[in-house]
Amino acid sequence: MMLGGGLIITSVSAGENSTAYPFKPLRVVASSAGGSADSVARLLGLKIAANLGQPLVIDNRGGSGGIVAAEIVAKAPPDGYSLLIYGSTLWIGPLMRDKSTYDVARDFAPVTMTGSSISVLVVSPALSVKTVPQLIALAKAKPGTLNYGAAGTGSTGHLAAELFKAMAGVNIVRINYKGNAPVLTDMIAGQIQLTFGIGPAVEPHVRSGRLTALAITSAQPSPLLPGVPTIASTGLPGYEAVSYQGLFAPAKTPVAIIEMLNHEIVRALKLQDVKERMLSMGVEPVGSTPQQLAATIASEISRMGKVIKDAGIREQ
Repeated sequence: MMLGGGLIITSVSAGENSTAYPFKPLRVVASSAGGSADSVARLLGLKIAANLGQPLVIDNRGGSGGIVAAEIVAKAPPDGYSLLIYGSTLWIGPLMRDKSTYDVARDFAPVTMTGSSISVLVVSPALSVKTVPQLIALAKAKPGTLNYGAAGTGSTGHLAAELFKAMAGVNIVRINYKGNAPVLTDMIAGQIQLTFGIGPAVEPHVRSGRLTALAITSAQPSPLLPGVPTIASTGLPGYEAVSYQGLFAPAKTPVAIIEMLNHEIVRALKLQDVKERMLSMGVEPVGSTPQQLAATIASEISRMGKVIKDAGIREQ
């Protein structure tokens, strides 16, 4: 096995023992065109195609909470030619369903964590709160009177808010929206008081003073929003709500193929232009071992599964 450019490994599939992998294009199943996973897949594909000697063909399968995309790759031959790049919905979604047609741990072989995205706790300036403790104090003083906007059941913003409510012991009422844009519109208009928004979407409104950023949801400060403190450091120790994104192959894909793909993707994620492009999308490049991605997923299923169960969140 050689992990550099050109000839990589010898295929272990029956009837192809003398053929170098990859000998044909790789299909990467992703979310809707223009989405975060799709954009990252296309960016990485450009960076690793030369070393692989084959292009990465992106197959967009958006909607259905990741079910369609997951089923396609879960049922694909474990030969390294069908891959899946998807976010936390892949493993969080099944926690909100009565039944799931796939099991992340059983049906997929992790390759690497490609990136992570944070949310920003922003409030209306009309609230006159500047810190997380001030917000918690206000919510406790006026239970059930503050509203937060979230774009869809089980969305990153929804789960971040429910975790905040549980850890802070506050009653804040959810207002459901069909998208992030109307959430921000109503925030600016003063119709709702707070939201856990996407960094690139809320940043212009924070700069203009139309919204006030209190803190970010990651455990550590993030280059996505430098200078903005974490919720954990300003009022709720241990708080963390991050959306992860990973690359997967079907279960039982040969270890040599997983290692080669991991090597190439992690190499690409370290390139400065890739880092800059991903940060502009609101995604912090990561690059991990397969084992680290698997451990993160297991931890998130356990941690966020409790939030989902306690809040009675079911996919709609």
